[in-house]
Order: sequence, then C-alpha cells, then structure tokens
Amino acid sequence: MTPRNPALARRPSTAPTEVTAPVDAPERPGSDGEHALQCAYGTEDRAEKFYSEQVRNRLLPAMVAFVRRMEMVFVATSDAGGECDASLRSGPPGFLTVLDDRTLAYPEYRGNGVHASLGNISENAHVGLLMLDFEQDRIGLHVNGSARIVEAERFHAEFPDVPRDPARGRQAERWVVVSVEEAYVHCRKHIPQMQRVPLRRDWGTDDPARKGGDYFGARDTP
Repeated sequence: MTPRNPALARRPSTAPTEVTAPVDAPERPGSDGEHALQCAYGTEDRAEKFYSEQVRNRLLPAMVAFVRRMEMVFVATSDAGGECDASLRSGPPGFLTVLDDRTLAYPEYRGNGVHASLGNISENAHVGLLMLDFEQDRIGLHVNGSARIVEAERFHAEFPDVPRDPARGRQAERWVVVSVEEAYVHCRKHIPQMQRVPLRRDWGTDDPARKGGDYFGARDTP
C-alpha cells in the first residue's frame, strides 16, 4: 500500500491558465472555478439556464419521492487537504431518509472498519450525493450539502419517527445527516438501462468470500 504523500504535487490542471471569474458576478450556484470556465469556454448562457431552471436549495416533492425509492447512493467526500474519496451506500428502498425538504440522512452499517467517508466528513463536512435510477426512468439526482455524523441512539432520540430496521445486519451503527444546499437533475443521456435480477444479499456477514474477498488480488501484492 502506498500512503498518501502530501509532498507529491497535484497533477497540473488542463484548464486555461488565464481564466478569471467575472468581477461583479451575481450570487448563483456553483463554484468560482466553474463560473470562470463557463466564461472561458463560452457556456455561460447554457449554464445560467441550467442554474435558473434546475438547481434548487431544497428537495422538491418529486425529488423527495425519488430519494425514497432509491436503493443506493454514491457518496463523494474529501478530507481537510482536498484528498477525495467516492463510495457506495445501499439498502432497501427507504434506507435514505428524508427528514424534511432541506435534510436527509443515510445509515452507516457495519463495514470494513476503515471509515474513509466518515473520516473525511469529520474533517470536511462538504459532501456530494448522486442517486441514479438505472431501471425505470433513467435519470439521476445530485444533492450537495454539509454533513454531520450522529450516533444511532442519539439519532433516534432526535428523530423518533424514523423506524429502526429490524433486519439482521442492517442495524445502523450511526447516521450521516445531510443539510441540503443544492439539488439538481443528472441528465439521462449516458445512463445505461439496467434490469433487476433476483439477488440474495449477505447483510452483516464477515465471511470474506461472501463479501468479495480478495477479488483484485491485493493481499499478496506489495
């Protein structure tokens, strides 16, 4: 395993080096970097149309319904130094809990003990969530916001209406509560169509073979 090395320089950006954001740009969604590149690449009008028509600071009713039927979410985090991680969280429909139109939460089940995503959140609360419907409507939903880690007992005391999952292996050890700052659609153009097949999930197992084991041959590779 090669440890992270802060001394290694970040790969140089391929973006134009003389790009600057508009001086008197009005307050709007997105980062200074994306605004600057919109100017550099001539996409300001398309971007502004998307911001005004699609980006919202809360979950709209159709978004709430979408979240509640999802069985997985991709979670993007980074630590205080900007080192990134992307991970998958999954569960039965409803495992993603909408607490209100500006707050959602997902459970943290027993895992490999590394806590990569939670470790990043403990240093840097910013998170990006991506939910994709591969089967029915072929559409996605982005949710960006800030997260906090809440231990299970405290979570249920704070949100007593959220039921506890009785299934073995799906008892949450803690929850990640996300305050929504941006919510917007992900284009269906390149989302593949998939079909569900019957699957038995081994919730809660520590059997390496049933968890995927050493699939990539890392154990015996220095």
